[in-house]
Amino acid sequence: MPSTRDNCDDPHLAAAPLDLASYLAGLSPHAGAEPLCAAELATPLGMMIAVADAACLHLLEFADRKALPASLARLARQAPLRIGRNRLIDELALWLARYFNAEPVFAPKAPPVPLSAQGTPFQHEVWRGLQAIPAGARRSYGDFAAGIGHPEAVRAVAAANAANRIAILIPCHRLVARGGALTGYGGGIWRKQHLLALEARAAASKCGESA
Repeated sequence: MPSTRDNCDDPHLAAAPLDLASYLAGLSPHAGAEPLCAAELATPLGMMIAVADAACLHLLEFADRKALPASLARLARQAPLRIGRNRLIDELALWLARYFNAEPVFAPKAPPVPLSAQGTPFQHEVWRGLQAIPAGARRSYGDFAAGIGHPEAVRAVAAANAANRIAILIPCHRLVARGGALTGYGGGIWRKQHLLALEARAAASKCGESA
């Protein structure tokens, strides 16, 4: 069964939420590149960290994810990170508020803000496939791997899914184990359960409006 090393199914065992200001103050300054804005966004499932420039969102993670410090350090090697919000993060915050209110906010073919996810060609193929899963739907790892043309690459798909650093917008939470069991989510299985239930309500609301 696919899994990830930084999963924490029990919210009481999760890493302590990252103190963003203290962490960024400890990073070595990077010169010569346009700074990236890093901001904390409160959600009903806990604080999230967003990192964006004027053009794209580079990261959206729950603040207690164990892999978050490494992800921020990787971005800091490319450009300085500064505490603050820009227009893109403001737009994202408004979208997240609607999302967590169970509104049907996912567009069929486009994310709400432009994304910049760094990865291999295979990872990008997986992440594009994830964005094609309708909100409110789920796919098993095996069915998803077959659907993107790699039926023998279930483990590689699981690894690419775990490498996603833009939560919710690249919906890695929509992959489930064979038989529907919830597994393999770095933000914690309890959050995965909440996100799937939330999207199911939003999808039902959308169907009711169109009936």
